[in-house]
Amino acid sequence: MKKIIVQKFGGSSVADAEKIKNVAKIAVKEKELGNDVLVVVSAMGKTTDGLVKLAREISPNPNPREMDMLLSTGEGVSIALLAMAIQETGHKARSLNAMQIGILTEAIHQNARITAIATERIKEAFANDEIVIVAGFQGITEDNEITTLGRGGSDTSAVALAGVLNAERCDIYTDVDGVYTADPRIVPNAAMIKEISYGEMLELARVGAKVLHPRSVETAKNVNMQVRVRSTFHPENEGSLVTSKQNLELMSHVRGIASDKKQVRVVFSCVPDTPGIAAKLFRRLCEENISVDMIIQSYARRQNKSNDITFTISEDDYKRSGDILWRVREEIGAIEVHINEDIAKVSIVGAGMVDTPGIAATMFEAIAGLGVNIKMIATSEIKISCLVSRNEADECVKALCKAFELEETGVL
Repeated sequence: MKKIIVQKFGGSSVADAEKIKNVAKIAVKEKELGNDVLVVVSAMGKTTDGLVKLAREISPNPNPREMDMLLSTGEGVSIALLAMAIQETGHKARSLNAMQIGILTEAIHQNARITAIATERIKEAFANDEIVIVAGFQGITEDNEITTLGRGGSDTSAVALAGVLNAERCDIYTDVDGVYTADPRIVPNAAMIKEISYGEMLELARVGAKVLHPRSVETAKNVNMQVRVRSTFHPENEGSLVTSKQNLELMSHVRGIASDKKQVRVVFSCVPDTPGIAAKLFRRLCEENISVDMIIQSYARRQNKSNDITFTISEDDYKRSGDILWRVREEIGAIEVHINEDIAKVSIVGAGMVDTPGIAATMFEAIAGLGVNIKMIATSEIKISCLVSRNEADECVKALCKAFELEETGVL
């Protein structure tokens, strides 16, 4: 039986005709190794951004269903053009969208999760010796409504397809050579990580590393699918392997640094200090599909039996929230809502941090050495995140890379 290889190419990899031809060569090369190949592609270049901009010129608050109808068109262009490019090489190819395959999702527009994937048409194409080209980022509900998986959802499409097909591996092709200890645009001499665990990659993705979408890593972990992050423009390089393997004795205590400048801090001040208030607050945000990250509740004030609840949400969630936060303020009896958009989250991640003294101290000392004030702190077993001013984030990343020896001279 042939091995199945799933490849995913992002928007920058298929931004124009020449790049699409390059992607076709990569897919064909894998096919000529004797494998069945399924390719998942995003919309070309900045197509999705352009469609979002166009929609907002029509309506400041577009209908979510119609937005999914609009945004799902981008991938349709990519898959057809790539299929043509592969056919020009003399190989057979078939493009399929989510409806044609049967990529079922929950009935939530703009941020749906995949619930099931039919494989009949894919296997039929493999049996016909075709390279299969699939539209990423999109799905359908049981009622045949078009949905999208949220930004970066093509990564999730690829890993989920690899899982249901029992693929040998899933290769995520990007415009960088692999997973780095920090964003190379901020730290030019950041080192590339040859192998990283699901847990570490998931935390890095969640705290701002753009190389993989968090849900794709979560899916890979759930189905135990090895994911290799590779460069579209240097396909000869093996890149970084995301895997279940983890050797705490050999790895660095801190494996990567990430920053997220698309965070907003929200403070509900003078919240009644009574049981159930926090539950009500965060349940209401959940109902509005707003994800909350860092959370701090202040010490209760005795004089008026109140406290403050502070948390962060994504900039995208804040922009679409409208007056939700103020309605929630009234519902829970808080006095005010304070919003701070001038913030960024800087994080260190590493499974080797567990039970290693001095990691937090080193992080805080490096940031303090820049004269930067930390506004919030959140921790997990393999992550420490600090909130700083947005314009200070890059310098913090550079200082932390140096403090934890994560540049090219570091041991990775």
